[in-house]
Amino acid sequence: MDGVDDSAPKRADARRNQKALLDAAAAVFVASGVEAPIRDIAAKAGVGTATIYRHFPTRADLIIAVYRHQVEALAEAGPALLAASGTPYAAVAEWLDRFVDFVITKQGLPAVLQSDDPCYDPLHSYFLDRLVPVCTQLLEAASAEIRDGLDAYELMRGIGGLCAGASSKHPYDARRLVGMLVAGLRRPD
Repeated sequence: MDGVDDSAPKRADARRNQKALLDAAAAVFVASGVEAPIRDIAAKAGVGTATIYRHFPTRADLIIAVYRHQVEALAEAGPALLAASGTPYAAVAEWLDRFVDFVITKQGLPAVLQSDDPCYDPLHSYFLDRLVPVCTQLLEAASAEIRDGLDAYELMRGIGGLCAGASSKHPYDARRLVGMLVAGLRRPD
Protein backbone atom coordinates (compact mmCIF):
# COMPACT_ATOMS: atom_id res chain seq x y z
CA MET A 1 0.00 0.00 0.00
CA ASP A 2 2.86 2.42 0.61
CA GLY A 3 4.33 1.97 -2.84
CA VAL A 4 7.14 -0.25 -1.65
CA ASP A 5 7.47 -4.03 -2.06
CA ASP A 6 7.21 -5.27 1.53
CA SER A 7 7.52 -8.96 0.62
CA ALA A 8 11.31 -9.09 0.94
CA PRO A 9 13.18 -7.83 3.99
CA LYS A 10 15.01 -4.58 3.36
CA ARG A 11 18.68 -4.04 4.00
CA ALA A 12 19.48 -1.89 7.02
CA ASP A 13 20.70 0.98 4.83
CA ALA A 14 17.53 0.83 2.71
CA ARG A 15 15.40 1.01 5.89
CA ARG A 16 17.43 3.99 7.14
CA ASN A 17 17.10 5.74 3.78
CA GLN A 18 13.36 5.17 3.65
CA LYS A 19 13.01 6.40 7.26
CA ALA A 20 14.99 9.54 6.37
CA LEU A 21 12.78 10.12 3.34
CA LEU A 22 9.59 9.66 5.39
CA ASP A 23 10.92 11.96 8.13
CA ALA A 24 11.73 14.61 5.52
CA ALA A 25 8.27 14.28 3.96
CA ALA A 26 6.64 14.57 7.39
CA ALA A 27 8.62 17.74 8.15
CA VAL A 28 7.62 19.28 4.82
CA PHE A 29 3.99 18.28 5.35
CA VAL A 30 4.06 20.00 8.77
CA ALA A 31 5.50 23.18 7.29
CA SER A 32 3.56 23.30 4.03
CA GLY A 33 0.74 20.76 4.15
CA VAL A 34 0.29 17.48 2.31
CA GLU A 35 0.07 19.23 -1.07
CA ALA A 36 3.66 20.51 -0.76
CA PRO A 37 5.72 20.08 -3.94
CA ILE A 38 7.57 16.77 -4.18
CA ARG A 39 10.73 18.73 -5.06
CA ASP A 40 10.59 20.32 -1.57
CA ILE A 41 10.46 16.88 0.01
CA ALA A 42 13.31 15.65 -2.21
CA ALA A 43 15.44 18.67 -1.27
CA LYS A 44 14.77 18.14 2.45
CA ALA A 45 15.68 14.44 2.11
CA GLY A 46 18.75 15.17 -0.01
CA VAL A 47 17.54 12.99 -2.88
CA GLY A 48 16.17 13.53 -6.34
CA THR A 49 12.47 13.53 -7.07
CA ALA A 50 12.92 10.32 -9.05
CA THR A 51 13.98 8.57 -5.84
CA ILE A 52 10.75 9.59 -4.16
CA TYR A 53 8.66 8.46 -7.13
CA ARG A 54 10.56 5.17 -7.28
CA HIS A 55 9.54 4.42 -3.68
CA PHE A 56 6.16 6.18 -3.76
CA PRO A 57 4.68 6.32 -7.27
CA THR A 58 1.80 8.59 -6.21
CA ARG A 59 1.34 11.37 -3.69
CA ALA A 60 -1.26 9.15 -1.99
CA ASP A 61 1.37 6.42 -1.55
CA LEU A 62 3.69 8.94 0.11
CA ILE A 63 0.98 10.40 2.36
CA ILE A 64 -0.10 6.93 3.49
CA ALA A 65 3.50 5.88 4.14
CA VAL A 66 4.23 9.02 6.19
CA TYR A 67 1.03 8.58 8.19
CA ARG A 68 1.77 4.91 8.90
CA HIS A 69 5.40 5.73 9.74
CA GLN A 70 4.29 8.30 12.30
CA VAL A 71 1.62 6.02 13.78
CA GLU A 72 4.20 3.25 14.16
CA ALA A 73 6.67 5.61 15.85
CA LEU A 74 3.97 6.67 18.31
CA ALA A 75 2.92 3.07 18.93
CA GLU A 76 6.51 2.00 19.58
CA ALA A 77 7.07 4.96 21.90
CA GLY A 78 4.51 3.74 24.45
CA PRO A 79 6.37 0.69 25.75
CA ALA A 80 9.72 2.49 25.44
CA LEU A 81 8.45 5.38 27.57
CA LEU A 82 7.08 2.99 30.18
CA ALA A 83 10.49 1.37 30.42
CA ALA A 84 12.45 4.64 30.54
CA SER A 85 10.23 7.02 32.52
CA GLY A 86 10.47 7.61 36.25
CA THR A 87 6.79 6.81 36.76
CA PRO A 88 3.98 5.40 34.65
CA TYR A 89 2.20 8.78 34.90
CA ALA A 90 5.30 10.46 33.44
CA ALA A 91 5.17 7.95 30.56
CA VAL A 92 1.48 8.74 29.99
CA ALA A 93 2.16 12.48 30.02
CA GLU A 94 5.09 12.20 27.58
CA TRP A 95 3.18 9.87 25.24
CA LEU A 96 0.16 12.19 25.21
CA ASP A 97 2.50 15.11 24.44
CA ARG A 98 3.79 13.16 21.45
CA PHE A 99 0.20 12.33 20.51
CA VAL A 100 -0.55 16.08 20.50
CA ASP A 101 2.41 16.59 18.15
CA PHE A 102 1.01 13.89 15.90
CA VAL A 103 -2.47 15.41 15.85
CA ILE A 104 -1.58 19.07 15.39
CA THR A 105 0.98 18.45 12.67
CA LYS A 106 -1.47 16.91 10.23
CA GLN A 107 -2.03 20.14 8.26
CA GLY A 108 -4.22 19.34 5.26
CA LEU A 109 -4.53 15.67 6.15
CA PRO A 110 -8.16 15.73 7.34
CA ALA A 111 -9.30 17.01 3.93
CA VAL A 112 -7.26 14.32 2.18
CA LEU A 113 -8.59 11.58 4.46
CA GLN A 114 -12.16 12.69 3.77
CA SER A 115 -11.61 12.76 0.02
CA ASP A 116 -13.29 10.33 -2.33
CA ASP A 117 -10.04 8.40 -2.81
CA PRO A 118 -10.66 4.97 -1.25
CA CYS A 119 -6.94 4.40 -0.65
CA TYR A 120 -7.24 6.53 2.52
CA ASP A 121 -10.22 4.64 3.97
CA PRO A 122 -8.22 2.15 6.08
CA LEU A 123 -6.03 4.79 7.76
CA HIS A 124 -8.44 5.74 10.54
CA SER A 125 -8.94 2.10 11.52
CA TYR A 126 -5.19 1.56 11.36
CA PHE A 127 -4.68 4.57 13.65
CA LEU A 128 -7.20 3.24 16.18
CA ASP A 129 -5.98 -0.37 15.99
CA ARG A 130 -2.37 0.67 16.66
CA LEU A 131 -2.75 3.54 19.14
CA VAL A 132 -5.76 2.79 21.35
CA PRO A 133 -4.10 -0.38 22.76
CA VAL A 134 -0.89 1.57 23.46
CA CYS A 135 -2.78 4.33 25.26
CA THR A 136 -4.76 1.67 27.17
CA GLN A 137 -1.51 -0.03 28.24
CA LEU A 138 -0.10 3.29 29.47
CA LEU A 139 -3.27 4.15 31.40
CA GLU A 140 -3.35 0.71 32.99
CA ALA A 141 0.30 0.99 34.02
CA ALA A 142 -0.45 4.38 35.63
CA SER A 143 -3.67 3.22 37.32
CA ALA A 144 -2.27 3.83 40.83
CA GLU A 145 -1.48 7.46 39.89
CA ILE A 146 -4.49 8.47 37.80
CA ARG A 147 -8.24 8.65 38.20
CA ASP A 148 -10.33 5.55 37.70
CA GLY A 149 -12.53 4.98 34.70
CA LEU A 150 -10.38 6.54 31.99
CA ASP A 151 -11.01 5.17 28.54
CA ALA A 152 -8.13 5.43 26.06
CA TYR A 153 -10.37 6.06 23.06
CA GLU A 154 -12.33 8.79 24.85
CA LEU A 155 -9.12 10.44 26.07
CA MET A 156 -7.59 10.39 22.59
CA ARG A 157 -10.84 11.73 21.11
CA GLY A 158 -10.90 14.51 23.68
CA ILE A 159 -7.31 15.48 22.94
CA GLY A 160 -8.08 15.40 19.23
CA GLY A 161 -11.00 17.73 19.85
CA LEU A 162 -8.82 20.13 21.82
CA CYS A 163 -6.26 20.15 19.02
CA ALA A 164 -8.77 20.46 16.18
CA GLY A 165 -9.32 24.18 16.44
CA ALA A 166 -5.72 25.17 17.17
CA SER A 167 -5.13 26.23 13.58
CA SER A 168 -8.52 27.80 13.06
CA LYS A 169 -9.41 31.45 12.57
CA HIS A 170 -9.01 32.04 16.31
CA PRO A 171 -5.96 29.95 17.23
CA TYR A 172 -5.15 28.96 20.78
CA ASP A 173 -2.47 26.93 22.54
CA ALA A 174 -3.74 23.35 22.25
CA ARG A 175 -0.65 22.00 24.03
CA ARG A 176 -1.44 24.16 27.10
CA LEU A 177 -5.03 22.91 27.17
CA VAL A 178 -3.95 19.29 26.80
CA GLY A 179 -1.39 19.86 29.57
CA MET A 180 -4.22 20.93 31.88
CA LEU A 181 -6.21 17.86 30.87
CA VAL A 182 -3.24 15.57 31.55
CA ALA A 183 -2.64 17.24 34.92
CA GLY A 184 -6.30 16.57 35.71
CA LEU A 185 -5.78 12.84 35.16
CA ARG A 186 -3.84 12.58 38.45
CA ARG A 187 -5.64 11.21 41.45
CA PRO A 188 -6.49 13.90 43.99
CA ASP A 189 -4.18 13.80 47.01
